[in-house]
Amino acid sequence: MAETTSRALELLSLLQTHRQWPGTELADRLGVTARTLRRDIERLRELGYRIEAARGAAGGYRLEAGARLPPLLLGDEEAVTMAIGLRVAATLGLVDGEQTAQSALAKFEQVLPSALRERVNALGAFVSQQAPGGDLVAPALLGQLALACRDTERIRFHYVAADGAATDRTVEPFSLVASGRRWFLVCWDLQREDWRTFRVDRINRFFGTRVRFAPRPLPAEDAAAFVATAVAGGHRRYMGEVILRIPVETLREDLGSWATEAVAIDASSTRWPIGGDSMAVMLSALAWIPEGVEYELRGSAEFLAVARNASERMRRAVTACGTG
Repeated sequence: MAETTSRALELLSLLQTHRQWPGTELADRLGVTARTLRRDIERLRELGYRIEAARGAAGGYRLEAGARLPPLLLGDEEAVTMAIGLRVAATLGLVDGEQTAQSALAKFEQVLPSALRERVNALGAFVSQQAPGGDLVAPALLGQLALACRDTERIRFHYVAADGAATDRTVEPFSLVASGRRWFLVCWDLQREDWRTFRVDRINRFFGTRVRFAPRPLPAEDAAAFVATAVAGGHRRYMGEVILRIPVETLREDLGSWATEAVAIDASSTRWPIGGDSMAVMLSALAWIPEGVEYELRGSAEFLAVARNASERMRRAVTACGTG
């Protein structure tokens, strides 16, 4: 009986990797016959594990999600990593996040061996945690947004910006990012026809449209880098951007650290965010653009008007010098 139980646990551990195992490979791993393997599979099913079996050359066994959560088998490092994740979850700005995470952690620690429990408790004693910033986020909303990202489904929602302006947005969601103890949604904004980030704690009235879309290439290395750039820009009073007909690598070679926030649009075009405490400071960045590079200036109507006036003053100044 002890040998049978040990083998069943080993079988469960293999199945929990969530890959489909050919029956012959499982039997070889366990050192049993195909008939014994089938009996062990039936024992696990009786314990509540949903194990699907597919016939044929591409068939095999797979552990499927069930109606209830059966026991999980975790290695030592997996168990400690899960405990770390639960402690971190308490700081991620979720509604009732701390209470839920602590409750789950208490249940988890009850079944840990004493040596692992000591390691987990040490985390609580010597790892500092920060309280989440901003309003709390409902886990259900995060789940809805994550599914929309996964399923490439257009969504609509009501959004209240930092200045209190309220708008209804239709977007193509790309990814969720946890940054600075806040959650951000990275998406393509159909009204603005551009990439945007939205703080999830300011989103409500979520509506899934069931309309699928073809994913667009994100103009950044990844979603986390895109949010980092957007958050950094948020600390500046004025923001704009320059679209340059030049590869991003070339711009970074020419401008060095001044172009750290530049991202590639494609192989020959670059998006370069510019900002400052005054529009004059923003315009001064244009002087550093390499000679001969074509570019397009984007920003608020006020900023573009200032840029046009500055351009006209410079034209008049050059004309005056030429006729003097």
